[in-house]
Amino acid sequence: MGKRCFDLLLAAVALLLFSPLMLVIAVWVKLDSAGPVFFRQERVGRRGVPFRIHKFRTMVVDAPQSGPQITIGDDARITRAGRILRRHKLDELPQLLDVLRGAMSLVGPRPEVPRYVAMYPEPMRSKVLSVRPGITDPVSLQFFDESTVLGAAADPEREYVEVVMPRKLAAAAAYAEQATLANDLRTIAQTLRLLMKRWTS
Repeated sequence: MGKRCFDLLLAAVALLLFSPLMLVIAVWVKLDSAGPVFFRQERVGRRGVPFRIHKFRTMVVDAPQSGPQITIGDDARITRAGRILRRHKLDELPQLLDVLRGAMSLVGPRPEVPRYVAMYPEPMRSKVLSVRPGITDPVSLQFFDESTVLGAAADPEREYVEVVMPRKLAAAAAYAEQATLANDLRTIAQTLRLLMKRWTS
């Protein structure tokens, strides 16, 4: 209950503060390329319940059908506005709405698409899905530039499945076992420091 109240309060405050910026981004996305403002995709949430995540659209409209489900380096499917939004992580802002509606938390394992969740071994799968997925978590900070790392691999999807995903799972399971409000606050502070560094660079 404490974590949920914390999520609701901070997400509501963040939405209030960022709403002018989000409006500007929405107009920019719409003017930059044809298609909707938001990108919605099915992800696997707490206890394996699917939900649709919200992000600002950073790719061409048919991107999920025209390539892999992971973003790799200088992906040709990314729009001009999308490159800037992704670099500064601003495409993630609409997920504050997912926090308010209870599908996500501010801090928690990043939600995956069903295809990759199906590869999770038990009991790791049950442990990771025992908590709400989050906008940020400790492993997201380790893989802050994941697409660049994957873009340098000979076989990006194999690299993701065999190297990156197991590391993410181990960290996500550790988070699920040790989730506390204090740890969440530390993760949020670390995330904000990284973002401020990125925004001012």
